[in-house]
Amino acid sequence: MKKLTRKKQGRVIAGVSGGIGEYIGLDPVIVRLVLIFLFIVTGLVPIVILYLAAIFLVPEEADPTIRDI
Repeated sequence: MKKLTRKKQGRVIAGVSGGIGEYIGLDPVIVRLVLIFLFIVTGLVPIVILYLAAIFLVPEEADPTIRDI
């Protein structure tokens, strides 16, 4: 089962776009372009609030170099 996580590698700000792109099967650049488009269309506040919420609510992906014992 897929889990939505923030990416550690290839992140630009907090890894939200990379995580969303991996979850839905799109390139993170496309997700970023959609977010920029929504930013322009809706204005600053809604997208910034959603992005900040995603930073705090979406967990960061596990470090593949750390093994659970």
